[in-house]
Amino acid sequence: MNDVTHPVIELKGVKKYYGEGDATAYALQGVDLSIHPGDFVAIMGPSGSGKSTAMNIIGCLDVPTEGAYRFEGINVEDLSRDQRALLRRNYIGFVFQGFNLLGKTSAVENVELPLLYRGVPAHERREMAMEALRSVGLEEVAHHTPAELSGGQQQRVAIARAIVTHPLVLLADEPTGNLDTAKSIEVMELLRSFNQEKGITIIMVTHEKEMAAFASRTIHFRDGKIDTAAIPEVTS
Repeated sequence: MNDVTHPVIELKGVKKYYGEGDATAYALQGVDLSIHPGDFVAIMGPSGSGKSTAMNIIGCLDVPTEGAYRFEGINVEDLSRDQRALLRRNYIGFVFQGFNLLGKTSAVENVELPLLYRGVPAHERREMAMEALRSVGLEEVAHHTPAELSGGQQQRVAIARAIVTHPLVLLADEPTGNLDTAKSIEVMELLRSFNQEKGITIIMVTHEKEMAAFASRTIHFRDGKIDTAAIPEVTS
């Protein structure tokens, strides 16, 4: 499905607004954005800048009011709700600030969840989940519940859950927001390794410049637009 000569994600003139007339509230005001396979992009901006709305659209959790969103050349805004859900399930992984793990469920069972939704047989599901946990260095705590894990370990379990389906794109929303500096760096190094070694395209929202420095490109949002006045930050 992937063609390296074209963007995996492309927003063209994307607007998102709510209400009508004088009551209209704009979350996005004409965003153009291209993200290519293998990119690691950090998205920054103050609260209310539109970055979370853009991430929801990219993650197929919402659709533009105007403009076009193409994922691998597919016009996402033309898809039905069920078709968008299939696209999410098959091609996109999610990592959240709050981990979003099931509290009474073991680490390996948490990682298995996306595979369960796909209908993967139990034996294959367990093998894939254990391999994902090995890839984040947590095979030894596979049968521990989240309460028995540190915050950094919980986020690594959440990353394992996000990559167990081998997604084309990984969306990370403030993935280090609940972690101390040492654990944050640990998580960011892990994400960078998945980007560089597995070729997973990563788009990450963060408020922290230190975490954005792990990305290869930083995009700044302000007032519902990409802030072209911001100095581009490119790291190696």
